[in-house]
Amino acid sequence: MTAHHKAPHQSFWRMWGWPIVLGVLTTIGLITALFSDGGIGDMVAWVGLGIPVLVCAWYGWRRSPRTGSR
Repeated sequence: MTAHHKAPHQSFWRMWGWPIVLGVLTTIGLITALFSDGGIGDMVAWVGLGIPVLVCAWYGWRRSPRTGSR
């Protein structure tokens, strides 16, 4: 396989890798929250749902660098 064939595959994971991870975490958190009744299930649900919220808050409140500012 040449470098030319690897480029689209690498760009797919570079672009969609973290959103897929966050989606899987959210799914695990939601399913665990639905079926757990206390204990470690609640902790897994908090982590699974909390990490995507923290990541969204981080990127939502982060300022983008200004381009062309004086």
